[in-house]
Amino acid sequence: MDLSFSSTQKLLRDSAAKFLSAECPYARVKEIEDSEQGYDPVLWAQMADLGWLGCALPEEYGGTASSFVDLIIIQEEIGRRLAPSPFFSTVVQCSELIRAGGSEEQKSELLNAIAEGRLIMSLAQYEPEASYLESGIKMQAIPQGDQYILSGVKMFAMDANICGKLIAAARVPDMGVTLFLVDADHPDISISKIPTIGKDNACEVVLNNAAVSRSDVIGEVGDGWALLEKMNAKAAVGKAAEMVGGSKACVTMTGQYAKMREQYGVPIGGNQAIQHYLANMLVAYDTSYSYLYQVACMVDEGKDFALEASTLKACCNQNYKFITERAVQIHGAIGTTRECDISLFYRKAKACEYACGDTFLHLDNIADNLL
Repeated sequence: MDLSFSSTQKLLRDSAAKFLSAECPYARVKEIEDSEQGYDPVLWAQMADLGWLGCALPEEYGGTASSFVDLIIIQEEIGRRLAPSPFFSTVVQCSELIRAGGSEEQKSELLNAIAEGRLIMSLAQYEPEASYLESGIKMQAIPQGDQYILSGVKMFAMDANICGKLIAAARVPDMGVTLFLVDADHPDISISKIPTIGKDNACEVVLNNAAVSRSDVIGEVGDGWALLEKMNAKAAVGKAAEMVGGSKACVTMTGQYAKMREQYGVPIGGNQAIQHYLANMLVAYDTSYSYLYQVACMVDEGKDFALEASTLKACCNQNYKFITERAVQIHGAIGTTRECDISLFYRKAKACEYACGDTFLHLDNIADNLL
C-alpha cells in the first residue's frame, strides 16, 4: 500500500493549510465559537468556491469526484486550525448518506446544493439515552396515508441550528430504522443549541407529530441502520482526521512554547522531563497520522475497513487526549485559560472523543471482530 501523497494531493494539503491559516486564525475561531450561528457564512462560501464541499461527490452532482484521501486531507487541515464550520455534518455525514441511499431526485437536488454551498445539513441520530447503538433509536415514524408522522427528541444534532434540512433516524413499526429528510423550518419541530465543552453547534431537535412525505425517505424503509453503519465508519475516519490535525498543531505549538518560555534564565525545553513529554507527544501523533492514511487508502481501494475504522478512532481518542493533556501541562496554568490557544484543543479533544463513537464503543467493536 502506497501511503505517499500525489503531487495534486500535496498541493491540496498546502493550499488548504495556507487558506485556513489566513482566514481562520485562532482569534477568529474564538469569535465564531462565541457567535449565535457558530459558523462563518463567508468562510463557508469560500470553501464551496475551493471545491471542498463537493470533493467526495460525483461530477454529475456538482462534485469533483475526488478520492476519500483528498477528503481526509481537508478534514485534517480543518482540525489543525479548528475551523468552525458545518463541513463534517454536511459533507462527511449527510452527503454520504444521500449519495449512498438517496433517490436520483434527492441526489440531484441536494448534492448539487451542498457542493455549491447553498445547503447545510444536519444528522439527527442520537437521542436522550445517548446510545450509539441501533437500539438507542426510539423515535417513532407512524405511516399515515402518503406521509409519516415523526415524534420524539434528538440530541447532539450538529449544526441543526443553521441547517436547511435534517436527516432524522426514526423507527417505523414492524419495519425498523428508517432515514427521513425533514425541513429545518418545519412548523412542528423546534431546534435549540446545547452548551458543550467543545463550543460546537450541538443541538436538541424536538419533533412533535411532524409530517413528512413518503418521498422524503432516504433509501428503503427499514434500511436506515445499514446506511448509518456504513456512513458512521467513514465518519469515524473523518473525525479521526480532525483529531490528527489538532494533534499536529498541539505538538508544533507546544514545542515552540518550550523553546521560548524561560524559567531560571533558560528555556524550559532544556529540561529532560519536558523533552520526554514532547517526544512522547510526537510518537503519539505519528502513530495516529500513519494509521489514518492507511485506513483512508483502504476506503479508496474498496476494502472492508470497519475494524480498522474502530481501531483508528480508539487510537486517536486516546492519543489526542494524551497530547492535549501534556500540552496543557507544559504550558502551565495558562494552558487552561481561553486566552491561551492550546486550551481550544484541550476542549476539542474531549468533544471529539465522544463524536462518532467513544473509546469503549470502538474497543467493543474491535473485540467483536476478533472473537
